[in-house]
Amino acid sequence: NAAYDLIERNLAAGRAAKLAYVDDAGQYTFGELAERVDRFGSGLQAMGLEMEHRVLLALTDTIDFPTAFLGAIKAGIIPIAVNTLLTPKDYEYMLSDSRAKVLIVSEQLLPQFAPMVGKLPFLKQVIVSGSSARGHTALKDVLAKGKAELAPAPTTSDDACFWLYSSGSTGMPKGTVHVHSSMILTAELYAKAVLGYKENDVVFSAAKLFFAYGLGNSLSFTLAVGATAILMAERPTPASVFKRLTEKKPTIFYGVPTLYAAMLASPDFPKRESLALRLCVSAGEALPPQIAKSWKERTGVEILDGIGSTEMLHIFLSNRPNDLRHGTTGKPVPGYELRLVDEHGNPAKQGDMGELQIKGPTSAACYWNNHQKSRNTFMGGWTKSGDKYTLDRDGYYVYGGRSDDMLKVSGIYVSPAEVEAALITHESVLEAAVVGAEDENKLIKPKAFVVLKQGNSETDALKAALRQHVKDKLAPYKYPRWIEFLPELPKTATGKIQRFKLRS
Repeated sequence: NAAYDLIERNLAAGRAAKLAYVDDAGQYTFGELAERVDRFGSGLQAMGLEMEHRVLLALTDTIDFPTAFLGAIKAGIIPIAVNTLLTPKDYEYMLSDSRAKVLIVSEQLLPQFAPMVGKLPFLKQVIVSGSSARGHTALKDVLAKGKAELAPAPTTSDDACFWLYSSGSTGMPKGTVHVHSSMILTAELYAKAVLGYKENDVVFSAAKLFFAYGLGNSLSFTLAVGATAILMAERPTPASVFKRLTEKKPTIFYGVPTLYAAMLASPDFPKRESLALRLCVSAGEALPPQIAKSWKERTGVEILDGIGSTEMLHIFLSNRPNDLRHGTTGKPVPGYELRLVDEHGNPAKQGDMGELQIKGPTSAACYWNNHQKSRNTFMGGWTKSGDKYTLDRDGYYVYGGRSDDMLKVSGIYVSPAEVEAALITHESVLEAAVVGAEDENKLIKPKAFVVLKQGNSETDALKAALRQHVKDKLAPYKYPRWIEFLPELPKTATGKIQRFKLRS
């Protein structure tokens, strides 16, 4: 049982009085967390929930998330963590698809669920985290009534443990079913072996707990070694992140490239002396080398770029603290095997771009209720990533883009990520996104959408300068034929650019 394992190891190591979590309202020791988890799990059982029943978690990052998530798992009940920035239509789909019996929701998100509460046949109960339960059951009351000790459910390592819904950037989101062993294994293979997590680390992840990336960063990784996690309920902005970095003094920070770029562009960037960082990590999209270099100059700390996925649970390809190459995603995390294949499924030739496939012990069991997509993604031991990569001569993987974002220009594949990285090196550019657009001959050519740094004017002269800038840096056919300035780029709740919106 993953919850029992992650909590019990800290009590056995004598860490009951050590800080496990600091959120916006207070701080909690491992002993206090253990009691909250037991009380919540037994409270769910008292409501009539049994092993394998499902509960949906729509919770902001506070102590109530690990309480509910681990409490359910310890009782053998399956928590489904969902994005807190979705629409009522999305939530109704997830509640219906999962047939969750209980909704556990932050008070401020209740209005998003109001249309469906009482209408869905499987949903029996709503538990609210916050000051007012608004006529539902208060999470604090569940804890008060729950038993202070809960025996772990007799789960096995291959039992379904929790689900995450993949961020349906194409089509409906897919319920990704993970087993008990995976949370433990991502911590062993990546947090300990690659990042060197220690119990004296203080960890702050701008990526939220509902996201596979954040769930590892602030839950399984910290619990695996007895480190402390800082939780922040509000959305990550440069100001809210700087406040945590300078006041709470984390030693490890996790972000996404768009956040690192926004922080570097902020006039309030903190002085190096006010930070305690030893390590920064980026995932979610490829990290442009320019951002990595600027961050190192400002903080003295490297950003390790890596890639993970909801399907593989966490990062399986990463740069290392002592083996880092800007502009690449590094080398496979020990325990994972990678291969690149062409469109026919044959091994890609050295230096050619291919689709990345992963073999490793943390892949999801399946997509719930979606046989065809499961078969397409999980093929024997291999999992398709949907990402295009090339492998350089030294064994580093270079990101090309999502398979469905690739452009074929004059018969040659062009990586949007490469053109975006070139644009970002221009002093006027804050962010860029590149998609394919048709020219007058119906041929596909790159089109760039650019967000300028403050103080720059949107002129035709600047467009011409940006086109020339890309021509100087890349093969000439890759330059964007059209440039459009935008105040901001459309993004998913997890910070990924929604190129499909730009294409339309």
